[in-house]
Amino acid sequence: MVRSLWTAASGMIAQQNNVDTISNNLANVNTTGYKTEVAEFKSLLYQDIKSKSTSANSEQKPIPAQVGLGVRNSAITSIFSQGNFYDSTNDLAFAIDGDGFFSVMGQDGNQYYTRNGNFVLATYGDGLALSTTDGLRVLDSKGQPIVLSSEYVASKITVTGDGEICYPDASNNPKSLGIRIGLWQFNNPSGLNKMDSSLYSESAASGAPMNEETTNGLVKSGMRQGYLEGSNVQVVDEMVNMIVAQRAYELNSKAIQASDEMMSQANQLRR
Repeated sequence: MVRSLWTAASGMIAQQNNVDTISNNLANVNTTGYKTEVAEFKSLLYQDIKSKSTSANSEQKPIPAQVGLGVRNSAITSIFSQGNFYDSTNDLAFAIDGDGFFSVMGQDGNQYYTRNGNFVLATYGDGLALSTTDGLRVLDSKGQPIVLSSEYVASKITVTGDGEICYPDASNNPKSLGIRIGLWQFNNPSGLNKMDSSLYSESAASGAPMNEETTNGLVKSGMRQGYLEGSNVQVVDEMVNMIVAQRAYELNSKAIQASDEMMSQANQLRR
């Protein structure tokens, strides 16, 4: 086997995955709450060509000769930096200022997390449930679905900076309904399992979710009604990364071409 062929081929595969990751970032540049992803690489095993030894003249050769066997993707990590806020015409749009996540109940009954606060009121039994645009119910600080009376008007609902839901009383003054939108944090949000629709699920790497209301020592997140958090994708950076990845892919293909030409010349020596 020719090492250079397999080494360069591993580089092409790794750079193709890198381009796929960058393409996904660019495709989600307008996705609410999306967090940019970065492909990380690691080198493969090294093969000993010559070990350290002592020559016939008793000269020490302490440095061995080793050659690498290529590269592979080690991880695709999400960067959870704050995205920019932008106005929304939805009265039930919320942006998180901080490290928290909204929690929603999936169709399977499990709890999932998101930074996308574009919510609506959906019919649920005799009331209205605060839900995502996909129909997943938003959970309060106690982990229960937020269900309001069907008499409430969405445009009159207000939410304080700490997530307390209010509705005007007879005097048109906001009055707390005793319900707070839940926010959760993770020790390692990059370890969350990524799902579709900007959802995440907890994993062993992310650690257990920590309720901001009941967990001491957490810096609580703020909430801004009438705003949504845009993606944190930097288009210029991603385009530069795309060019670098394409050039790296091209270099690896040139290495394969060079190896092929060397083998062709070696085969012609016997003629």
